[in-house]
Amino acid sequence: MKWWTPRPYQPIMTAFMLRVRRCCLFVPMGFGKTSAVLLVIQALLLAGMARKILVLAPLRVARTTWPEESRKWTQFVDITIRPIIGSAADRKAVLAEIRQHDVFTINYDNLIWLMELLGDKWPFDVVIADESTRLKSFRTKQGGKRAQALSTVAHKRVRRWINLTGTPVPNGLQDLWGQMWFIDEGTRLGRTYSAFEERWFGFQRKKDAVNPSKFYVKRIVFPHAEAEIHELLKDVCLTLDPKDWFDLEEPIVNTLYIDLPPQARVHYREMEKQMFTVLEENEIEAFGAAAKTIKCLQLASGAAYINGSNEEWVEVHDEKIQALESIVEEAAGAPVLVAYHFRSDLARLHRAFPSARRLDANPDTIRAWNAGEIPILLAHPASAGHGISLQDGGNILVFFSWWWALEEHQQIIERIGPVRQKQSGHDRPVFIYNIVARDTVDELVVERLQSKKSVQDVLLKALKNYHETEVQP
Repeated sequence: MKWWTPRPYQPIMTAFMLRVRRCCLFVPMGFGKTSAVLLVIQALLLAGMARKILVLAPLRVARTTWPEESRKWTQFVDITIRPIIGSAADRKAVLAEIRQHDVFTINYDNLIWLMELLGDKWPFDVVIADESTRLKSFRTKQGGKRAQALSTVAHKRVRRWINLTGTPVPNGLQDLWGQMWFIDEGTRLGRTYSAFEERWFGFQRKKDAVNPSKFYVKRIVFPHAEAEIHELLKDVCLTLDPKDWFDLEEPIVNTLYIDLPPQARVHYREMEKQMFTVLEENEIEAFGAAAKTIKCLQLASGAAYINGSNEEWVEVHDEKIQALESIVEEAAGAPVLVAYHFRSDLARLHRAFPSARRLDANPDTIRAWNAGEIPILLAHPASAGHGISLQDGGNILVFFSWWWALEEHQQIIERIGPVRQKQSGHDRPVFIYNIVARDTVDELVVERLQSKKSVQDVLLKALKNYHETEVQP
């Protein structure tokens, strides 16, 4: 456990959230939103300004990110966060302990269930909507059912409300109204969505590109809309730009840890034991040692080959897929480059993201990516080496699965890296997301890549730690 030292911009965030009772924090992933909010939660509880706090979030974030963040820092050890997830029976069991804890998390998919269960006994006076774009579909009539259910308590029972997202308008300004309604009940942008549309949006008659004799109607934003909306929201919305706080000469690196589900962990431990046994009984040599870790890396990523072939594989968990989904969602339409290693990864990624394309030998693929026509590009680091320029297509790189090759790792980063971004005239940071399975070989590979130690040194250290752990009572 470490002592939390706020970054220079985090006190700005915490002061704003404490000062503005209902507000929006629009800052990118990696800015430390969660730890900043934990400080706010702690202050509200200590001052008696909050009784029960509910955090709404995507499933993985509700289940793992929030509870882990509170356990990571010494200052927040007294904040116990209970996820309301799992089966209906599991969720009811957590709510049965509601008097014993202050902070609860729940995924958006279970909101209707929660509202129906609690009814008039709604206990939460503070709501934090993490990834608040999930509320963009709210309308006073019809609209998204989850947001509609939440609206019945949003202003009558909830005294403080915080919206968190890095991308408040993924599809345009029209995404703001639903989120802002939970802040001010339509005071700033219009009491109804129709009023909002009529004030700032219009229609334009356009010729069909294929058949010039046909026309279609296109929704447009009035030229004055953006400036007026920003002016109206500036007192309740805080936005921070990475360019103002980070050195754009270096990528902004975020690591997302996932935990293997219990059954997957059993399979992993069996394979890990076999791996260390083989390493111990044979003379360790870099290439051979790396090869012994293949099965463990496969299991960490979510699938493993069977029957001694490179064609048949079984999926053992989808935790990394879920983590990637959260990154893609927060990217809100910005192109994402995903580095994978195994063919099973590629197949699973294509299944989870049908619009994704693989980086292949076809020059049109690179052209389409750099033209912004590919939302997710799947690339094996070995195929993204020298001479390939991908910086025009995006500035977000995700490492989905891992391998020991340092040069390949560095080369794929360089394809969209800060130097290439500047050379192409892009004044924007490069974001790198590492999806790492906790307590697996993933962590050893990351250590190798970051420290540039030899594979042999990393594995020998891991072997020693493994045996020390085995002999502990």
